[in-house]
Amino acid sequence: MVPVFAAVWLAACAPIDMLNALIPGEGYHVVKDVPYGDGPRHKLDIYLPDSPGPKPAPVIVFFYGGSWTSGERGEYKFVGEALASRGFIAVVPDYRHHPEGLFPGFVEDGGAAVAWTSAHVAEYGGDAGKIVVMGHSAGAHIAALLALVPHFVADKGGPEDAIKGFVGLAGPYSFDPLAFRGSREVFARLDDIDSARPVTFVRTDAPPMLLMHGDDDGTVGPYNSHDMAAALAKAGARYELRTYADTGHVGLILALAKPFQGNGLILDRVASFVRGLFAPPTE
Repeated sequence: MVPVFAAVWLAACAPIDMLNALIPGEGYHVVKDVPYGDGPRHKLDIYLPDSPGPKPAPVIVFFYGGSWTSGERGEYKFVGEALASRGFIAVVPDYRHHPEGLFPGFVEDGGAAVAWTSAHVAEYGGDAGKIVVMGHSAGAHIAALLALVPHFVADKGGPEDAIKGFVGLAGPYSFDPLAFRGSREVFARLDDIDSARPVTFVRTDAPPMLLMHGDDDGTVGPYNSHDMAAALAKAGARYELRTYADTGHVGLILALAKPFQGNGLILDRVASFVRGLFAPPTE
């Protein structure tokens, strides 16, 4: 996994541009600044693999974290490159942050990004019938709600069944957003905290879900993924829970970056899960 010193260095110094400078520039290309809505934060980047692979290609829409208050799609070049290196088309949208984006505004933005992807990804060689949502931290929260609550995509003109799978890295699925100072203002309009908890909306026919969490995550407690897994198991839904020893909140997402992939546990598992969703049934 990511060495502790590397995670601390990157988190403390925030040299995300330095990290991205180490990412290979070959093997993929990027279509930048594509609008999916009318607002200044309603744009996305599309990472396209250059290598031959299944055509049309499966699509992963990735939502970054940042406590619903920060983050820019350009900072996640390393995620786009990682996913494209495995033959997927990666779509990385921005969305509104607090204070402009209060819950559920940023989830609605996510729904609009998925609806746009469903309508247009074929133009880029993607398969609109093979869309998976993925996220880290706050982004995993957004992606989980999109996967479990179909109206967020349908309300933006997309098909209710647009999302075929979910990959969550260190998501806050069962937390109380009003219990933490960092999230209290973001969710201030809530009448019912359960309406913001993805675990509330688990159902038997939920898209298959891959839950990944570091055991040493001190930012988003691992109990969130364990609670989600328990709810999915009770509902009889398809899921997979993977936990990683000696791995914290930042280390889990940095393990996707080329310099820190190490033995490839995280990226390999994501790629295997997504491919498995669309593999032909065996006799």
